[in-house]
Amino acid sequence: MKNFNFDIRDNSYNVRILSHEGNIIELEVNGTSYSVKMKEETKKAKTPTLVRAASKRPAEPLKVNPGSSKTKIVAPIPGVVLSINVKVGDTIKVGDQLLVLEAMKMENNIASEKSGTVTAVNVSVGQQVLQNEVMIELE
Repeated sequence: MKNFNFDIRDNSYNVRILSHEGNIIELEVNGTSYSVKMKEETKKAKTPTLVRAASKRPAEPLKVNPGSSKTKIVAPIPGVVLSINVKVGDTIKVGDQLLVLEAMKMENNIASEKSGTVTAVNVSVGQQVLQNEVMIELE
């Protein structure tokens, strides 16, 4: 199976492991056979697997200032704009999907929490945006 050479106090030892089953090892030292019982069975090392539980809290909706006449829709996380579903002049209501933002290989639908008219679209399809970057403005 495996061969090892040891030098201990000027003595050479040629150790050959013949078999290993559980905690019993059959080996040969300088031609003499031995059966060795280990105190504990050796465990094979495994690559650890990361297991992450799903988030317990629901996704938080995008917060806007209800008292303000102008509303800015900002990117909640950095990502890439996949699609834009509105254009300047469109009238939208609460819950309308404004755009789709891809972040960390997931598509995130950005919906409106306020009714109004789109006054500016500051992004384009395929554009990368940073967190808190203004993407759409409503009035």
